[in-house]
Amino acid sequence: MTIQLEYEAEEKFSFDYEALLRRVIEAACDYAGCPYEAEVDLVITDSRGIQELNRECRGIDMPTDVLSFPALSYEIPGDFSFLAGEPVEYFNPDTGELLLGDIMLNYDRVMAQAENYGHSAERELAFLTAHSMFHLFGYDHMEESGARRWKKNRKS
Repeated sequence: MTIQLEYEAEEKFSFDYEALLRRVIEAACDYAGCPYEAEVDLVITDSRGIQELNRECRGIDMPTDVLSFPALSYEIPGDFSFLAGEPVEYFNPDTGELLLGDIMLNYDRVMAQAENYGHSAERELAFLTAHSMFHLFGYDHMEESGARRWKKNRKS
């Protein structure tokens, strides 16, 4: 498992966020049944940085907590069988790892939402990372039923 991590936010987490991110990403891959060693690119930025990307990529000129950019297009979310022929373009030529995609996390929102929901920054960072990983596996919550389920889980 390769996690390419860039830290662009001025403020730093007061805990071992790298170890936490690795545990969450590996657990998500195991839970999803990803049959390959994988690579994820992850950036921790601030509200200004994520707002800029949100505006450029989604046309929404406001900050958000996390953005996910899947590298794969799944016919069925979480179904890796389309990779059975191992198309070369989905794998890092140097490592052979499956390129899952990119995650951009907003440090400012992690801290504010942790306080707002009454839990730790570690828990919030883990939740947002796991949430984003499932977007990298092709899952979406744009349908109302998925959005309701996500909001319910968000508070627990």
